[in-house]
Amino acid sequence: MIIENAQTLIPKLTKDNYDSWCIRLKAFLGSQECIEIVQYGYDEPESKEVEDTLQEAEKQVLKANRKKDNKVKTIIYQGLDEAIFEIIASAETSKEIWEALQQKYKGADRIKKIRLQSLRGEFELLQMKALESISDYHIRIMVIVNQMRRNGEVLTDAQITEKILRSLDPKFDFVVVVIEESKEVDKLMVDELMSSLQAHEQKIVKRNGDKVIEHALQAKLSLKDRYEQGETSTSGYTTQGRS
Repeated sequence: MIIENAQTLIPKLTKDNYDSWCIRLKAFLGSQECIEIVQYGYDEPESKEVEDTLQEAEKQVLKANRKKDNKVKTIIYQGLDEAIFEIIASAETSKEIWEALQQKYKGADRIKKIRLQSLRGEFELLQMKALESISDYHIRIMVIVNQMRRNGEVLTDAQITEKILRSLDPKFDFVVVVIEESKEVDKLMVDELMSSLQAHEQKIVKRNGDKVIEHALQAKLSLKDRYEQGETSTSGYTTQGRS
């Protein structure tokens, strides 16, 4: 059980980062093999007398659970400032601390529903920007999707792919039609869709790059033609002027 560098690994909890803080702390507790003690707790004897009646094996399990619980509390405390610590200071176990923080920052079901409604609105209004890359748009969508899922929304890959296809920039209209006609969209994974779109995007970039080179060459040839015509005209004028 190594936590020597925990201080540098555990982020500070603020009023705005509970969801991401919770994910990171769960991952850290999992790496320390003590996430179960937070999620499920352990049975503490009702009194010293009851504890004295336990079998030796049961006492050893209790001792290990107490040690693990204290370790988790120490880890959680390192992620709290003084003001937040005062809120959970009376909690006796890591599970009680975790639930108190969850109640404070996740809020009641009503607040969660309000937050989810707002996120649903953001999701529906998402549209790819004209100069935005497929990769950047994918990130924007998944940020909202992950927030919705953390607030209880069940979103399937089919729902996400359908949203992406109907909100792409018009330059992808052709490939959208091809994808919808050649594949079962309801079975299409998001990563598979993004690979197809990125391949098409690369073709667009290459095609546009070729056009830029072609236009540059045409402009250069046109300028050369005008220059040569100007030289011919100048030469004729000079010849006439001398005669």
